[in-house]
Amino acid sequence: MSQYANLTINGQALWHDLVTTAAYGGTEKGGICRLALTDEDAQVRSWFEQTCTALGCTVTYDSMGNQFARRPGTQNDLPPIMMGSHLDTQVTGGRFDGILGVLGGVAVLRALHTAGINTRHPLEVVNWTNEEGARFTPPMLASGVFGGAFTEEFAGSRPDAAGITLRQELERGGFVGAEQCGQHPATAYFELHIEQGPVLEAEERTIGVVTGVQGMRWYDVVVRGRSAHAGTTPMPMRKDALLAAAGMIEQVNAVAQAHAPEGLSTIGIITALPASSNVVPREVRFTVDLRNPSEPVLQAMEEDFLRRMDECAQKSDVHVSVTPTWNSPAVHFDSRCVACVKDSTHELGYSMRDIVSGAGHDAVYVSRVVPTAMIFVPCLHGISHNEAESATPEDVTAGSNVLLHAVLKADQEF
Repeated sequence: MSQYANLTINGQALWHDLVTTAAYGGTEKGGICRLALTDEDAQVRSWFEQTCTALGCTVTYDSMGNQFARRPGTQNDLPPIMMGSHLDTQVTGGRFDGILGVLGGVAVLRALHTAGINTRHPLEVVNWTNEEGARFTPPMLASGVFGGAFTEEFAGSRPDAAGITLRQELERGGFVGAEQCGQHPATAYFELHIEQGPVLEAEERTIGVVTGVQGMRWYDVVVRGRSAHAGTTPMPMRKDALLAAAGMIEQVNAVAQAHAPEGLSTIGIITALPASSNVVPREVRFTVDLRNPSEPVLQAMEEDFLRRMDECAQKSDVHVSVTPTWNSPAVHFDSRCVACVKDSTHELGYSMRDIVSGAGHDAVYVSRVVPTAMIFVPCLHGISHNEAESATPEDVTAGSNVLLHAVLKADQEF
């Protein structure tokens, strides 16, 4: 049992922080629209810096605008133990996704500051830039640069819908630090997050001990047929791109069914041209998202998907092209960090289960260069990326207490 067994975070202060930060970009339906590097994002970044400075931290930025709030340790030559997530949201995002991971870290700093406890390692809370990818795609750009998945040149060149690049917005906000992204040393990284799924709530478990993140692959599919008059072209003589795409979409679903129970497939966006009610569509574009916790199975799903697309195209006498746009391999978190989470949860008396994350997180890329683990807490009905996203004060407090004690264990054991 830890010497700090009775130490807990201030749940009321944490909830107050969640309510306070929800005002930056708050929507009428109770959610948040706070896209990366907008004025609203700058406001919450300023709040984060002021709050952490008041707790005795020094706040710095790296060259990708990642924000580091550092609390000194008794051995400041040791690389820090990091906690964190992101403060940007979806266009119609909720109040907990990502935000809880940052504010849970703040709650840990506050608990230690109030109790006058000094850790061996410096502690840091990190706010990663553009995790959501709602403004600049792909998602997790800055943590991706940190972990070596993307170059800084690529990330900085990513444009939003108006053609403004991420680099331009970093410079506009004054968020470009002197430290090169990826050169920041760390001993371990812990990320607290809502589950974004229904499992913990359904099983009435308070804590999900996240052992890894499933692999994800994204594709752009373009189906090309031939435009024709809807009233004069007989059905057998058509090359209807939309009809062919409908069959392909059904087959995308069949890919997941063929690799059940863990295979997942999703069509997220569909556009058809020329988008006229009396013209046979000549071109259809749609996106595909394939996921599986096993990298070999995910590879098999990709091969199955590509084969089915070709077969559908041949059957409908159209052309199909498939372009991979994102590949995030399956991740297995560090066993020592996972043990810190699991042991802390057990000692605090919370119900728990091992769980694999179905969604991507900054921890995916950070884990490439730093020992990493995640902590999940339930969210109402598993809803996330939605203004209705919700979690209870009791659960977010429990998750933050696990974060606190996992960090203290890592401080002694790493």
